[in-house]
Amino acid sequence: MKSKTQIIKQVLTVLALTTCMLMVFSLVAHAEIKAEGPTSVSDLTGGQTSLKGLILTIVDYFLGFLGLLAVIMVVYGGVTYVSSAGNDEAVGKAKKIIMYALIGIVIIMLSFVSVNAILGAGTGTGG
Repeated sequence: MKSKTQIIKQVLTVLALTTCMLMVFSLVAHAEIKAEGPTSVSDLTGGQTSLKGLILTIVDYFLGFLGLLAVIMVVYGGVTYVSSAGNDEAVGKAKKIIMYALIGIVIIMLSFVSVNAILGAGTGTGG
């Protein structure tokens, strides 16, 4: 029978890997790589011509970057947890890092949804 800490480690590992893959797929889907570079203002701003659309694009990339940082912190907390070697102080520190990073991910996701709902309503890009 697996101990509680082994189950927690596995769940956190799967959560971190899933989040990483979702972030990578999201960034790949939004990336436009052009060899000749931007040829117009519309190309430079991601195809957005309105101010709301441009702000929405900037906020989406910013929140994506913050999400990536939060995932990195979850991985760092997991490595700290695994390498703590039974040191209660290090285990407590790692648990706090993981907990705060997961809270950050939830806040980032809620921010992403609310910003896209509010700004996307006016641009017609909201879902």
